[in-house]
Amino acid sequence: MIHTGDISHLSKASEFDDADRIISQARLDVHYLPGEHDFIDEEVKLYRERYGRGTKGSGWYAFDASGVHFIGLVNVVDLKAGDLGNLGAEQLAWLEDDLRGRSTSMPIVVFAHIPLWSVYPTWGWGTEDGARALSLLKDFGSVTVLNGHIHQVMQKVEGNVTFHTARSTAFPQPEPGTAPSPGPMKVADGRLRSVLGTASIVFKPGTERLAIIDTPLQG
Repeated sequence: MIHTGDISHLSKASEFDDADRIISQARLDVHYLPGEHDFIDEEVKLYRERYGRGTKGSGWYAFDASGVHFIGLVNVVDLKAGDLGNLGAEQLAWLEDDLRGRSTSMPIVVFAHIPLWSVYPTWGWGTEDGARALSLLKDFGSVTVLNGHIHQVMQKVEGNVTFHTARSTAFPQPEPGTAPSPGPMKVADGRLRSVLGTASIVFKPGTERLAIIDTPLQG
């Protein structure tokens, strides 16, 4: 399972405890990244101690699974409301080193909290140096980029890269530009579970792209 951040809302120990208790019921190997809501506490101790062991810098890392190379990037450090995400020179240098020498036929999945592409910069829905990270992936034949943060399904294909944002399991947010600002969107109680959901990814060796299936909590 990939968790693209905002495990908690206020970086409180009790919130992380609740999330761990719920997510553990899936009985899956879970790979986390921080969202800005997980980096609120002083010195970011709670996230680092629970989920950041063995990672680099502010929490980035990579691993291989079932023939796919996964890369978790952190773009929420020192994030101010409305600002674009940022990866920073150290993380970009690490990414370049991680990709060096890898076969370009190996499928790559990159996941981060804030979109690496410019979804809606007015609301901070993008990453300032995301294009630099994506340029390092241009030679790979199959690249899937996942993110959270915007709480809605959004997809774009650009060359060899498929960008995909899944629904949130917490609350929906408005579509870009349809409200004065992002934030929790009030919907009728009976509709709520139809705008929350999860995404699953299917990898079949020999095919070029990964199959992403979005499923609402209630159809």
